[in-house]
Amino acid sequence: MKPEPDAPRLAAWRSFLEAHARVTSVLEEELEAERDLPLTWYDVLVQLQESAEHKLRMTDLAGAVLLSKSGLTRLIDRMCGATLVERAPDPLDRRGTYVILTPAGLDRLNDAAPVHMRGVEQHFARYLSDAETVAVRGAFTRVIEGVHDRLH
Repeated sequence: MKPEPDAPRLAAWRSFLEAHARVTSVLEEELEAERDLPLTWYDVLVQLQESAEHKLRMTDLAGAVLLSKSGLTRLIDRMCGATLVERAPDPLDRRGTYVILTPAGLDRLNDAAPVHMRGVEQHFARYLSDAETVAVRGAFTRVIEGVHDRLH
């Protein structure tokens, strides 16, 4: 393994970082302006909606949304206050807590999803050909798996 990336790979890394920052910033702006919903809240709602029984343990949710446990705790506190999610103890592990998507949270997600999907199309997907889409997904899947293996 090389000790550092070559110039083209370093340029790709920088392009990835800049694209990620710009696209997520625009997606955040659009969700806030059109649905008064932070992108991090949207992400939590999506993760819960896609999970079995619309619930996840706090630790699993923290890994899925890439927030620190303390950051997620504060975020979930606010989302509970907005009745979008609720907490429930894990009946099998008294130390564990589930976060559960509420009907109001699902409604809010369904209302915001068209804005987010439109943004993903306008600010990301339309710039990729079919072949580039396959290549980008394949490359990022390998990166994710490689980093996952290192962390676990």
